[in-house]
This record gives sequence, structure tokens and C-alpha cells, in this order.
Amino acid sequence: MVQPTRRTVLTAFLSASALPFIAGARAGAQSPPARLVPTPACGNNAEATPASSEGPFFKPDAPLTRDLAAHAPSGDRITVAGLVLDADCRPVPNALVQIWHADAAGEYDNAGYRCRGHQFTDDGGRWWFATIVPALYPGRTRHYHFKVQRAGGSILTTQLFFPGEPGNGRDSLFDERLLLTVTDVQDGRFGRFDFVV
Repeated sequence: MVQPTRRTVLTAFLSASALPFIAGARAGAQSPPARLVPTPACGNNAEATPASSEGPFFKPDAPLTRDLAAHAPSGDRITVAGLVLDADCRPVPNALVQIWHADAAGEYDNAGYRCRGHQFTDDGGRWWFATIVPALYPGRTRHYHFKVQRAGGSILTTQLFFPGEPGNGRDSLFDERLLLTVTDVQDGRFGRFDFVV
């Protein structure tokens, strides 16, 4: 069997409505790799996605773009995607999703906007970025920074982490509730996380 690519997994993700994700999670059904279950907090009367530190490298006014990889040619490719959902598992359209992270050398671009961007969720609450796997830097495990805001709502500032990283246990900011679900594909990786706001 041919291993899927980031593009084919993303296409499957974008062509599916949010309902199969939610129904599969509630019924305990098995899903293909592109259809991963939503954040466990959704629909369980639990808290929204946990907040985490903004860190010292946030920069306002990041460009409206989904393609962060174009400015990081030496990094390992990954598509990071998911949904923004409310506490009742309903998709949140037009929510702001902003990302920033270290580059392939473990550095943040504080002079420009490399590895920084934002977008708004589509009508199905979907968001995605084509980017790279951030390199490690002293004191931190691999992670992405995010800000998520539904129209008129408060801003969720959080971080997402990679499963199985040796540095996870040594990073005081690591939170296992903020783990991406990562699938290896033919041309990189596909990471999935659904924000509940």
C-alpha cells in the first residue's frame, strides 16, 4: 500500500465535515489516519483547551498565510491542522488561529515573520498550516505556540507538543493534554489538534 502524502491527508481532512470526527469519537469508532478524534475535553463537560505560557518570542501582526515552510527550506516538513470547536463540539467558523515557532536551527525570527502566521477557520471550523518541525533549543522540548480566538471571545494562548520527545519530561511547560497526534506520511508528517474554546 502506498503511504499517503501530507497533501492527500490534508485533502481528506478538508473534504470531511466536522460531524464524522465528532460522531466517531463519541461512538468509539475506528477512523482512518486523516480523521482523528477531537480534543477529549469537547463534549465531556470538561474544561476548554488548557492555556500555556506565551513565552518571550510572541510578535503581533504576523502575516495572513498558511505556508510557513516556504521561508524555512531546510526544515522537516509537517502540516499542522485541526478544528476549533466550542464546548458542545460545534465547529467555530471565522476563529483567529495564530502560530509562531522556532526554525530548523532552534531560533525565533524576531526581526521578521519567518515561522509566524495567522489565518481564520473556514465554515467547518478547520485550520491548517504547512510548516516545519521546530528544532530544539536549550531548556525546551519541541513545541508550537498558538493564539486562538473566536469572534468576540477571549484569547486562548497555548503551546502544542510532539509525542515521544525525550525532552518532554524535562520541560516544565510540557502538558500531555496539549500533545499533537502525529502521523508519518510519505513527504513529512501530519499533526492534528482540535482547540476547544
